[in-house]
Amino acid sequence: MNTFLLPDLGEGLTEAEIVRWLVKVGDVVAVDTPIAEVETAKSIVELPSPYAGVIEELHGEPGTTVPVGKPLITVGDPDGAAYRQEERAGSGNVLVGYGTDAGTSSVRRRKPRSVVSGKKPSPVAENVPENKVPLVISPLVRRLARDAEVDLRELTGSGEGGLIVRRDVEQAIATRLAATQEPVAVPRPRVSEPVVARTGLPELRRVPMSGFRKAVVATLSRSRAEIPEATTWVDVDATALVELRESLRSATDPGPGLLALMARFVVAGLLKYPELNGFVDTEREELVQYDGVNLGLAAQTDRGLVVPAVAGAHALTTRGLDAEIRRLTESARDGRLTQQELTCGTFTLNNYGSFGVDGSAAIINHPQVAILGVGRIIDRPWVVDGELAIRKLTQLSLVFDHRVCDGGTAAAFLRFVADAFENPASAFADL
Repeated sequence: MNTFLLPDLGEGLTEAEIVRWLVKVGDVVAVDTPIAEVETAKSIVELPSPYAGVIEELHGEPGTTVPVGKPLITVGDPDGAAYRQEERAGSGNVLVGYGTDAGTSSVRRRKPRSVVSGKKPSPVAENVPENKVPLVISPLVRRLARDAEVDLRELTGSGEGGLIVRRDVEQAIATRLAATQEPVAVPRPRVSEPVVARTGLPELRRVPMSGFRKAVVATLSRSRAEIPEATTWVDVDATALVELRESLRSATDPGPGLLALMARFVVAGLLKYPELNGFVDTEREELVQYDGVNLGLAAQTDRGLVVPAVAGAHALTTRGLDAEIRRLTESARDGRLTQQELTCGTFTLNNYGSFGVDGSAAIINHPQVAILGVGRIIDRPWVVDGELAIRKLTQLSLVFDHRVCDGGTAAAFLRFVADAFENPASAFADL
């Protein structure tokens, strides 16, 4: 029997919250089988098992915070020595402070064979009744089933040779939903609930802060406490920018998105006004400017606001920026951002217009010194060449650290970006 302790996840992290278990007691697992998703102050991490065998115990419910070095799961040996060789070999997935031990690296690990139609099940599957062996090879199907908590062993595959395919999982989800369509009683506060003295109202609920939320609170509080910020803004006619975006679209190529075009001009502005692309070294009392731009992009996810960064944005084409923005956005939604992606930003672009609002006085993402916000783009009346016209307008707002520059520099940067939005073809000619 082996107990897997929560490993050191690096970056000084001392604990992690169990988001969900990917296995249950009694499941047979192989080395490197994903067993849990845990949330740290940085991101969500999927942990693989370093042992093979039967899950004997799960140490904690989802939502439980587990300190580093404390038990996560206990794995028992299902048939004596059958898995001992794999246990000694350890996991091939190496996290910070967790992975294959150097002293046992010479031991050969026996890899389980894939379970496919017409082939003998793997050693892990041999302990499961034959009609319960899940015939599935698609990672997408496995993830869909895992997210919806569908037990693949309970499904009958409709694919060739009994293979479980996506429609089988979707049908299982639909069947379960249809069976649970019942009226739900609306919970009402009980008289016994704690009453807040100031308001006289009972508490509806208390929600513990996750490690991620604690990190956000600490960063934003430090920003407010340390940075003497100022805000400046401008209304911008983005009609030409929208038209340029449409002109780049074709039947076979969607072209770069609007955010990528905006990012291109923001990067150009930072290279021209590097004061806003740096940090304050308070210990040495120096203002530091970066040689290059890692452009942070604020993204709202189910777990809260994250700001992954496009590393080396200054060296990418507009199409390159677009591809990297899409990749980071998808990773953010899936909770798969790396710590490096979450912490390497030098300046933040916040497209809060995606929430349907026009403006915002954002909080600077410490230790950065500025953040640029873009509001929604909507049709509004605007004077063009002395005539009233309907144009596509947006608002840009720049929040900056007054220690690194005065209002003149901040306004010049903001005006540079605004002019590029209004005359993108001319701006591209100068890049």
